[in-house]
This record gives sequence, C-alpha cells and structure tokens, in this order.
Amino acid sequence: MTPRTVMKTFFLAAVLCGTISPPARAELRILASPGGAVAPFLELFARVRASGERVVIDGPCLSACTLVLSTVPNDRICVTRRAVLGFHAARSIDRRGRIYAEPEASRLVLEAYPAPVRGWISRRGGLTSRLLLLRGRELAAIYPSCR
Repeated sequence: MTPRTVMKTFFLAAVLCGTISPPARAELRILASPGGAVAPFLELFARVRASGERVVIDGPCLSACTLVLSTVPNDRICVTRRAVLGFHAARSIDRRGRIYAEPEASRLVLEAYPAPVRGWISRRGGLTSRLLLLRGRELAAIYPSCR
C-alpha cells in the first residue's frame, strides 16, 4: 500500500467512525463514533495495533467502534470521563433494506471482547437489539483513565 493510499484509507475510516482526531503524540482519540460497517473499523484498528499507538476513548464509541476493544491491546486503551461504549447484537441489511439479526456474528464478537467486557454484557442479558451503554464508574473499573 502506498503512503497516499494509507492516508486515504485512514481518513475514510475516520469519516466512517464519526469524529476521530488524527494521531498526535502516538494516539488515536475517539471523540464520537456512531459505528457503521465493520470492515473499515477492523482495518483502522489493525493499523493502530501494528503502529503501537494508544487509543483514547473520549466520547461515544458505539456499535462497530467497540471492536477497538478486541483489536488493540487493553494496556493501550484508556478512557476519559466522557467515554461511553455502546454494544448491541450484530445485524445486517438485505437488498430490500430490511434489517435482520446475525446471531453467529454476535457470538463471535462477544467472544472477542476482553473478559471483563464480556462479563459486563452477559450480566445485562447479552447482545440483543437493545443498546447497552457502558460508562462512568463501571467503565473506569475495566479501563484506566487517560493521563
């Protein structure tokens, strides 16, 4: 991949992620991500993992954005008091625009999350169509505060 292609891909992923500030001082700061298609997030977070950058979650990181938890090592993720993680079951859209559940994908995603996150989700009934929000003290008990 050429440097230009890498930059285009990074900025495309940033747009898909919502508002993500570019890396500064070897960190990726997530300010507000509503989620979206899984593939761009996996590609972005794989590059972050390989780069050694730290991830600062500084706002909502919803849906596919939470894949950062299963891609980037836990010791390189920190959260601010504004951080919110949002989880729900995997779903797809068919050619007619109908949304349908993806139980196998939901199971795989849940298994990929770190154990404390899996436990938190399981204690709240698992991944369903309902959005589960992890924030505040519960989130701070799992991930360190950013310094």
